[in-house]
Amino acid sequence: MASFSSKRRFAAPARSCVEAGRPNDSMTQALHDLADYIMTVAPGLASRPVVANGELTIHCDTDVVIRLLTFLRDDTECDFRQLVDISGVDWPAREPRFDVVYHLLSHRQNHRIRVTLGTDEDTPVSSASAIFSAATWYEREVWDMYGVFFSEHPDLRRMLSDYGFEGHPLRKDFPVTGHVQVRYDEAQKRVVYEPVTLTQEFRNFDFVSPWDGTHQAPSGDEKVDGEGA
Repeated sequence: MASFSSKRRFAAPARSCVEAGRPNDSMTQALHDLADYIMTVAPGLASRPVVANGELTIHCDTDVVIRLLTFLRDDTECDFRQLVDISGVDWPAREPRFDVVYHLLSHRQNHRIRVTLGTDEDTPVSSASAIFSAATWYEREVWDMYGVFFSEHPDLRRMLSDYGFEGHPLRKDFPVTGHVQVRYDEAQKRVVYEPVTLTQEFRNFDFVSPWDGTHQAPSGDEKVDGEGA
């Protein structure tokens, strides 16, 4: 199958894709050509293309994500038929706070692409489950861990945590100890939830990497002047 570098049938605009990889690598060039193709054939759907580490990353808005994912799947030059993963990223000090990240793979073109969009906990993102069936589970995981809501999802509920779990564990403001703890109550013969109780004060430990070694002499191992080694 010919690569994009040998069968470009369109007038590509001036190079707008940011490059963070090896400029002379053939795969990097093919991804640059793919970015130019997407920007030209699907204007308004994607922006800010970046090529790095053998992958192409593009950004889109929440209101066009389904149109963009459909284009990437159905267009013969893209042919991204597999949804590898959907993940979330939390940026507490940024507006919008969350990124939703889609990873797609084209087996025929041997290309990978990453699609990102920004949203917050109040703005729903359209579910991609009707385009990629695997999105059903991935979106449930993002909802459970980050609290990003996906509209038109067929079964949006928690996946990794319990049904009565409070909060979303991968948010950076989620307490390390959690909100509640669980235990099996022998008298009630069931699992009960109760406030977190720590047996000792929470402490931060400064561990030394075994690869780096310590930068100071261990206590009690100092050499005394006048003594032999």
